[in-house]
Amino acid sequence: MTTVSLTDVASYLPGEPVPAEFYTEFPGAEDKLRHHSMFRVPPARHHVARDETNAEMVERAVQPLIERHGRAEIRNVDVLLVHSQLPDLPFVGAGTEVARRLGLNPEWLVDVANAGCASFVHMLKLSRQILATTDAKTALICNAQSAAGQWFTQSEVRRLAQAAIPGDGCGVGYVTTSSGSPVLGVETRHIGEYAGDMTVAVDDGRKYWEPGESQLRIGFTDSSVAKVLARGNRLVPEVVTELCGRLGVASTDIDMLITNQPNRTFLRNWREALLLPAERHLDTFDECGNLFGAAIPVTLDRAIGSGQVADGDLVVLGGFAHAGDFAGAVAVRWHGGRS
Repeated sequence: MTTVSLTDVASYLPGEPVPAEFYTEFPGAEDKLRHHSMFRVPPARHHVARDETNAEMVERAVQPLIERHGRAEIRNVDVLLVHSQLPDLPFVGAGTEVARRLGLNPEWLVDVANAGCASFVHMLKLSRQILATTDAKTALICNAQSAAGQWFTQSEVRRLAQAAIPGDGCGVGYVTTSSGSPVLGVETRHIGEYAGDMTVAVDDGRKYWEPGESQLRIGFTDSSVAKVLARGNRLVPEVVTELCGRLGVASTDIDMLITNQPNRTFLRNWREALLLPAERHLDTFDECGNLFGAAIPVTLDRAIGSGQVADGDLVVLGGFAHAGDFAGAVAVRWHGGRS
């Protein structure tokens, strides 16, 4: 099989950090669920501007790749995969607008709707398969998250415990047919029995697209929160352990684990289950909150840029999506020095 590498990553965070008080001191801020482990508030997060689109965030995130690899090389990518947590328009994904803004003409262009918080892993698997089995040589995979500054700042939603957790940002990966930083293996699960457990709610019972006065929110209940905690605690260590088993290494051999970051409880439980110390499981939760699908590439970019990922490190990226309908992990042998 053709060797495929995660050659580089880059990221973008919009605006200045928004403090926790933006939510916790909002008039009518509720206490219900506020102290639950799922909803303990990070100190800061970033918000998109009102008119900032997913495509604009991707364009800004890709700029460091252009600076490091050249505009011509990025413009010639054969594959473009884009995941937007909150699409800007109904019916239309961000992919074609990203291609227009960056001057791309990819043979493969897919807006990836599934895999949520672990969609970077999913898109890395998809791009690896395309590059290994076709004439395509390069791919750009993009995660844009813009729900925090738009959806979760609505007046009725902003007072809820769920609103203070998300943050906005964008992370991108450059994937090539090369042996530089090879993708060693990928483990993914699509778990149909949990499909539909991720819900949204409106007080008047309307369809989300129908006119009305109530504001759309995530449909958390005590029972649904308990299910998500139980599944998340189990799924991520399972897929990481299975991946390590196929590679013939122990989880303790992982030099750097980077996951999605729903909350501090998951982060602690995952590294403890995998017997990893905190310094080998990096996150940006305190600075960025829950970045959904963008968390993995944003954190990886920061880890590489700060020198916390060293040449030759075994890097494992993993996570789960929604209420547990997807989980995945990918291993990379990192050799991506930056000039």
